[in-house]
Amino acid sequence: MAKRYELTLPELGLDVGPIAVSLWLVEPGSAVAEGEPVVEVLAGPAVVDLPSPADGVLVECLVAEDEPVHVGQVLAVIEAEQ
Repeated sequence: MAKRYELTLPELGLDVGPIAVSLWLVEPGSAVAEGEPVVEVLAGPAVVDLPSPADGVLVECLVAEDEPVHVGQVLAVIEAEQ
């Protein structure tokens, strides 16, 4: 049975103002390794890569590029075989 992991936007530290998804680095249906960058978010002047929480397949991107996001929001779903 497959296990599903949610990739959420973590607390990035300082108050950086609006945060948005800038670029998906992996397309749905692609394999990802734990720790591999999946998405870039633009937080103020900084671009931050968010890594996969597990080995598996990116099954769903829940946020479009350039869409604003907030801390704790689920950005993607990764499915892993147990």
